[in-house]
Amino acid sequence: MDTQAIKSYFTGLQARIVSRLETFDGDPFRTDAWQRPEGGGGVSRLIEEGRFFERGGVNFSHVTGSAMPASATAHRPELAGRRWEAMGVSLVLHPRNPWCPTSHMNVRFFVAEKDGAEPVWWFGGGMDLTPYYGFEEDAVHFHRTCRDTLAPFGADVHARYKKWCDDYFYLKHRKEARGIGGVFFDDLNEGGFDRCFALTQAVGDGFPDAYLPILARRRDLGYGDRERDFQAYRRGRYVEFNLVWDRGTLFGLQSGGRTESILMSLPPVVKWRYDWRPEPGTPEARLYDEFLPPRDWI
Repeated sequence: MDTQAIKSYFTGLQARIVSRLETFDGDPFRTDAWQRPEGGGGVSRLIEEGRFFERGGVNFSHVTGSAMPASATAHRPELAGRRWEAMGVSLVLHPRNPWCPTSHMNVRFFVAEKDGAEPVWWFGGGMDLTPYYGFEEDAVHFHRTCRDTLAPFGADVHARYKKWCDDYFYLKHRKEARGIGGVFFDDLNEGGFDRCFALTQAVGDGFPDAYLPILARRRDLGYGDRERDFQAYRRGRYVEFNLVWDRGTLFGLQSGGRTESILMSLPPVVKWRYDWRPEPGTPEARLYDEFLPPRDWI
């Protein structure tokens, strides 16, 4: 297990993705390096009020601790009390244009160690799409790219990770999906270290080709106050999921992570309304009726 190779991959992935996003947007991302008093640190790459992205961030972090936080041991209580090391890249991109979807991608590695015991390690990650207005060809493209990315790792892998994504990015208190899914995996150590690392790299490397062609297709579509208003309302669901259910957010906050970097995923303009419903037959209602319910897009 070569943690330096993992770190080199993650830092390189951050640089490559930011380079492509800067080319797409036309404005540069700012760089904000930080240190964590409890151990480790990271580099946040942010854009706010860009030409295309209203807000976006691509974070690299490499942090350590003497005892696993509660969010990490909820499913693995046997790891409580172990010292740990975590690293990864996490990104969220919020376009200004409501016809362009928000997207999230994360790849990460954890290892928990204890004197006299074998290290316990795993990879996790995934990518998902959160449109405000649904386009079938965009959904097909995103899910097809996810499928092709995972194809080398087994015939059943994509189907399992797609369902995992549908189940994970679900707002239980709203009884609705956050978006149209993608792929998600966690606690991955099956098949050995090399296979798991390769699968994680495939997900990270596959993200730009899954997402950027959709943005290129929609970026010049005109919009008005109605579309921006609905976008702000649906962004509220994004905030609710990240603050209530997301394990990564909880892990970061419980482990003493850097708050600015953890919460960079939140959109800059958000609205909530009391008991609002879209009018039947509208494009807004179509998102709820045709896109949010999980389905086989391929």
